[in-house]
Amino acid sequence: MRLAVAGKGGAGKTTISATLARLAARSGASVVAVDADANPNLGVALGLAAQIAGTLDPVAPALVSRRLGGAALTLPVDDVLHRHAVSAPDGVRLLGMGAPAHAEEGCLCAAHAVVSALLGDLGDGGRFVVVDMEASPEHLSRGTVRHVDAVCLVAEPYYRSLETVRRMAGLVAELPVPRVVVVANKLRSPLDREAVAEFCDRHGYELAGVVPWTDAVGAADRRRVPVVDQPGCEPFVDAVAALAAALRAPISGP
Repeated sequence: MRLAVAGKGGAGKTTISATLARLAARSGASVVAVDADANPNLGVALGLAAQIAGTLDPVAPALVSRRLGGAALTLPVDDVLHRHAVSAPDGVRLLGMGAPAHAEEGCLCAAHAVVSALLGDLGDGGRFVVVDMEASPEHLSRGTVRHVDAVCLVAEPYYRSLETVRRMAGLVAELPVPRVVVVANKLRSPLDREAVAEFCDRHGYELAGVVPWTDAVGAADRRRVPVVDQPGCEPFVDAVAALAAALRAPISGP
């Protein structure tokens, strides 16, 4: 399964992506995590030391070619993983899109082509692939994630976050992605859950998960500790585990 996690900046995409990856790896799955954000933080969220996460060697655009149907790798994907993936806790393998090193470098077109090619070729082998997307809808407007099996839109229970989900869902609907789900994050009360549920009902979105606000998640981030390793984060981790179970379920009928 290939899953892309998207949403407004600060909604919790990276924390949820890292937790999904670690839980899947602990269950015995072969997991590849792709940091598809030009401001990368997924490595630290997975549990890599900042020094190691900062030396991630992104896949070179030279390994991507244009073919009928889109970008593809010029080497077998297992070779690319061997050369460029960094081993993270629980056996997760981490790949990076690449980040600008200097101002005025220009667009990240080549980096987006790399992510698209990776996702196309990572569909084989029974892997669980989770892609932490950037807050910008550029991954959608470019069709970078056209090869994923599902897009998970992370929503906080307030207007601007929900509007971002609505806009992104409209773009995903124009891609050949079989499933789009919403996960409500940082819920502090039943009213928060009702607000997101009503939004999903009104627009016809599948609400696949609800994640409560947990102070320990912020404490884990301040300590640079993954939430799966931080005492007190159990409510968050349990909710993400329930989300993972829902994502493995068949697509709901009308």
